[in-house]
Amino acid sequence: MKSGIFGGIGLIIIAIIGLLAYASVFTVDEREQALVLQFGEPVRVENEPGLKFKIPFIQNVAYFDRRILDLDSPAQEIIAADQKRLVVDAFARYRITDPLRFFQTVTTVAGANSRLSTLLNSATRRVLGEASFEAIVRDGRAELMDRITQQMNREANSFGIAIVDVRIRRADLPEANSQAIFQRMQTERQREATEIRAQGEEAARRIRSRADREATVLIAEATRESEQIRGEGDGERNRIFAEAFGRDPDFFAFYRSMQAYRQSFNDGTRLVISPDSDFFRYFGDPLGTRSGGGTGRGGVRAGQP
Repeated sequence: MKSGIFGGIGLIIIAIIGLLAYASVFTVDEREQALVLQFGEPVRVENEPGLKFKIPFIQNVAYFDRRILDLDSPAQEIIAADQKRLVVDAFARYRITDPLRFFQTVTTVAGANSRLSTLLNSATRRVLGEASFEAIVRDGRAELMDRITQQMNREANSFGIAIVDVRIRRADLPEANSQAIFQRMQTERQREATEIRAQGEEAARRIRSRADREATVLIAEATRESEQIRGEGDGERNRIFAEAFGRDPDFFAFYRSMQAYRQSFNDGTRLVISPDSDFFRYFGDPLGTRSGGGTGRGGVRAGQP
């Protein structure tokens, strides 16, 4: 009976010792850093990963992330140095460098985000308020972000926090200003387009007028040259006819009479002339020296001599 009692007590003692041993050790991950607290007061900081010891039931451990943490701030409207309004959306990245100071000042990551968000907004307003619109949106954004980071670091150092980086995600004009600028740009582009179209139309009219004038001149010169060539041709033809007539006037008269007969009798016209007219002199005499005998009829149908 006594051995059973002592055996049960031994098991209880062993269990108590195991529980005490379990409660006196803790582990620190390589992604974390720990702060040992005794009755809520900080005792020491454990930065190195591994197995650590503490007084059981008296001391407890608070863990803090060693990695880079995100801080997102809502967009805010600021006024640049040239009095232009901008909607700026910025964010920051930070790291807990001193767990003891961090615990004493902001306690938790949520509390740190709240304090840092205020610092980010004020630093952003202060730095961007001294810069021009062009520097913020185009030329000097990198320098401005470095200045915001430096100003935040000077104030966040008291929280045991180091600001790694600050970035401006977006810097745009307010919606009303953007719409007004867009309309002004659209009106300006329409004005420029109208002016360019007017200049093009003027140039087109000038080119068409010059082309019409040149065409008129070319046509007049061509007409003059053609009339001149035609006159020269007619003169040459008359010269040839005159030369031919001079060589044999009888044959020339006969040839011209034959052409007149062909042109008169081929189109079915009716000629109302006297049969003994000089027009028919070659019908009665091939030499054309006398008129042919009359038939007593007052007309001749073309094609029936």
